[in-house]
Amino acid sequence: GILGSVAFKGLVRGKVVIVTSVQDLDHIKQGDILITHMTTTNFVPYLSKVSAIVTDEGGITCHAAIISSEMCIPCVIGTRYATKAFRDGELVEDDANKGIVRRIT
Repeated sequence: GILGSVAFKGLVRGKVVIVTSVQDLDHIKQGDILITHMTTTNFVPYLSKVSAIVTDEGGITCHAAIISSEMCIPCVIGTRYATKAFRDGELVEDDANKGIVRRIT
């Protein structure tokens, strides 16, 4: 698995959706685990669908950290390379209690 910082605690399993541009936001389905470089205000209308957020970048005051705690979405930030480590549609477990995201086999 990969490690990051916990922004909002929780433990969820779901399918990965990799979002690297605003156009990718349309691919998000209910219950997906969003993996992206970082979130921006453009993401907010889509976040009600996701079960978790994982970002490559960001610290405890970044947009993803703030929005995840406001919306109570488990969130792991600052993983550095989650967007490269996982693929669209893969099943993963996001353990935002420990800051670990791992593939489910």
